[in-house]
Amino acid sequence: MTIMGMGRDATEAGSVIVHGRATGFAQTILVGQHALTADEPMSVGGTDTGPNPYDLFLAALGSCTSMTLAMYARRKNWPLEAVTVHLRHAKIHAADCEACETKEGRLDYIEREVELTGILSEEQRARLLDIANKCPVHRTLKSEIHIETRLSIP
Repeated sequence: MTIMGMGRDATEAGSVIVHGRATGFAQTILVGQHALTADEPMSVGGTDTGPNPYDLFLAALGSCTSMTLAMYARRKNWPLEAVTVHLRHAKIHAADCEACETKEGRLDYIEREVELTGILSEEQRARLLDIANKCPVHRTLKSEIHIETRLSIP
């Protein structure tokens, strides 16, 4: 499938194609050779055929965190056996967040809990927790992001 007007397809690195009908929320997502589905739960009018966009967003952060920790541990020859990342997203009042710079309005809040399986020292566990904040998706989310949106002509 080609991205209309851009001459690219979903097999090009960094390209994703998302297509949905105007009659509902279900979306087909093409990423390289992989096809995924996104949707909304029935409680908000979707058909629940896939995770919602925020769930996919958390999945990206969680999978990047897990991959980064495993790669780091392999390089160090540490006895890490498995990584499980639990994530939760919420909108909170900025005034309720002591660690946040923003103090007015609402903001996005992500809880990420990392479970490390293996016989690791406390120092190794602490270092891996520090490395979790250095995964590429985490860094992207903490950096300035510019999104350019334009119409394409079918």
